[in-house]
Amino acid sequence: MPTSPSELEVLTGSVESVVFHNEENGYTIMHVRTGRGGDSVTVLGSLPAVTVGEEVRAEGEWVDDKRFGRQFRASRLSAVPPDSPEGTVRFLASGFIDGIGETYAKRIVERFGTETFDIIEHESQKLEQVAGIGKERRRRIKESWNRQKAVRDIMIFLHAHGLSTARALRIFRTYGQDAVSVLRQNPYRLATELPGVGFRTADEIARQMGRHDDSPERLAAGIAYTMEQAAQQGHCALPREALIERAAETLGAEGESIAPILDSRLAGGDLVVDSVDGEQLVFTAEVVRAEQLVAERIAEMAARSPGYPKLEPERALSWFERKTGFTLGEEQAAAVAGALTHRCFIITGGPGVGKTTILRAVLAILSAKKVEPVLCAPTGRAAQRLAESTERDASTVHRLLEYQPGGGFGKNPSKPLEGDLFVVDEASMLDLSLMAALVAALPGDGHLLLVGDVDQLPSVGPGSVLRDLIASGTVPVARLTQIFRQAASSRIVTAAHAVNEGHLPPLDSDSDSDFFFFDREGPEAIADTLVHLVAERIPSGFALDARDGIQVLTPMNRNALGTKALNAALQARLNPPAELKFEIERFGTTFRTGDKVIQTRNNYDHDVFNGDIGHIREITTEPAHIEVVFDGGREVTYEPGDLDELQLAYAITIHKSQGSEFPAVVIPLAMQHYVLLQRNLLYTGITRGKRLVILVGERAALERAVRNADQSQRWTGLSARLRQASDGSESGNAR
Repeated sequence: MPTSPSELEVLTGSVESVVFHNEENGYTIMHVRTGRGGDSVTVLGSLPAVTVGEEVRAEGEWVDDKRFGRQFRASRLSAVPPDSPEGTVRFLASGFIDGIGETYAKRIVERFGTETFDIIEHESQKLEQVAGIGKERRRRIKESWNRQKAVRDIMIFLHAHGLSTARALRIFRTYGQDAVSVLRQNPYRLATELPGVGFRTADEIARQMGRHDDSPERLAAGIAYTMEQAAQQGHCALPREALIERAAETLGAEGESIAPILDSRLAGGDLVVDSVDGEQLVFTAEVVRAEQLVAERIAEMAARSPGYPKLEPERALSWFERKTGFTLGEEQAAAVAGALTHRCFIITGGPGVGKTTILRAVLAILSAKKVEPVLCAPTGRAAQRLAESTERDASTVHRLLEYQPGGGFGKNPSKPLEGDLFVVDEASMLDLSLMAALVAALPGDGHLLLVGDVDQLPSVGPGSVLRDLIASGTVPVARLTQIFRQAASSRIVTAAHAVNEGHLPPLDSDSDSDFFFFDREGPEAIADTLVHLVAERIPSGFALDARDGIQVLTPMNRNALGTKALNAALQARLNPPAELKFEIERFGTTFRTGDKVIQTRNNYDHDVFNGDIGHIREITTEPAHIEVVFDGGREVTYEPGDLDELQLAYAITIHKSQGSEFPAVVIPLAMQHYVLLQRNLLYTGITRGKRLVILVGERAALERAVRNADQSQRWTGLSARLRQASDGSESGNAR
């Protein structure tokens, strides 16, 4: 059980040495000499800055580290300059202040004693009384003292208003000496200008600073927050009335007070109202620009004939079949012909319908004509699968566009991509902003082929790009439905198609099947069966590794069958604590050597991306870091403050699994998932399994998911803008 605040032990002492300090998040490991018999103890916690000789006050608890012994883990840490001559000398000699080393530190303290800091602060000219300190050195000392004091004063202010050390450091690095004045003027700027500091945090700071609930800044920030929340749910816009209603609920305010603020933002141009299919939708100006860009570029491409070297599709198809000894089906042949005769083309269909074969044929034919193909996919795992299936190089879309950490892409209209045909696999995962960046960077004579399954879950980010492109009717589409004989022998494939068509899949599987349903009632029984399957039955029956060969996919993060609870249960069973197995606890999760983990955001510095899965090879505590090995053998080092980018991955959400394939997939289904029991969610989960898929749960939940085709509506304007842009392109061509 975690220690309650009232039970926290208090430790005070002088900083003897700093073992490790992360300037980004303040995480610190230091040796502190306490007043109790002069013992030196190891203290772990967060401080914005720490200097040898400072006095620290730590609130926390003692923990026993398997490798480094007894340590004090502080939940709260504060430091002040020392008040003893010895401590003051050590403090000044630590390099904290420019112009003072050990010799000058001793001379200054011998001259001024315990008044040293007051002298530096208020009467620095007296420092020239110390041998060797002239006007120039005294000025350096004073300026350095002022800089360091300003940092600490700002950090104290931020801490006093409820900010953690990591967030306070981020605020200071963003605004510098103006941090306090920025917060006093409008604390809601944090919500829009600092990643990771949302409206809720800014609102709490504002309340502590005495801001009124009905202040215009708060209402405007609440509207922006409501739009951000909508974007996180996949929306590109919200109906005006829905926006006002949601903002009012968030703010605890009346809609009448919000409407004028909304009108002001609309007049200012950062929000835009557009009529989409007769409904008044509110967009951010950025989303409008992105939708218009995609619509205009796609409409322009769709209206133009391809620029490939002259070829006859029928003869090209015959050449491919002779060359490979493979006969294409009728749907496949039509899809290949469509890709060869259109500048912009979409291929969509479920598992087993031959999308990969079509792509191989298109690439083989065009490569023979000296057309340069460029292959990409939205995620690293999807790009890896694309490369393996086509035996050609493939990258993530971000890497192709040369994403710049901090924002923007190296490839853009002024520096376009090089190539002739750009193929995007798993195109259902493309969100609006990524699609806009891609089409903006296409060369003027480029071609675009999108391949994906429109019936799967849409992108995690805002937009429903593939679905909107198809629904607009402006882009030619090959929709594949025929399941090929080899694929049809797989119960996984037939079950997936049955679910997609709204039918319950056959549940009477025999022992040779690759698709099973285990009927269990209640979360506890489902979880127990799931853990038993992953830990014992599947490894022994299918010769698969429990950690790396089996993936649990669940609809949600919370509740007894969410990722958090299932990861804890699976970690305890598959990777329990042991005497020589190191572990570290951060952000509410215990990470242990050998754990399976997933990267939760793109990190271009480390070359790892959202959805990458690996395992922890090593954990050390002095200095603290974690070594993770990802698929393909990539090794990445994480410091404790970086661990918010990692989660345990024995169980992940179905959304996180998009673009990936796993040897075996286990999916829990229960009525407690009611809101998320949707056909496309279950369909996506089933299609992630290659050799084995097992559903564990309540039959009623399975039936609910199969029946529920009401996918959450996403408010977007892309389909309407595509139709409008296409009409413009056609009239332009007619002229």
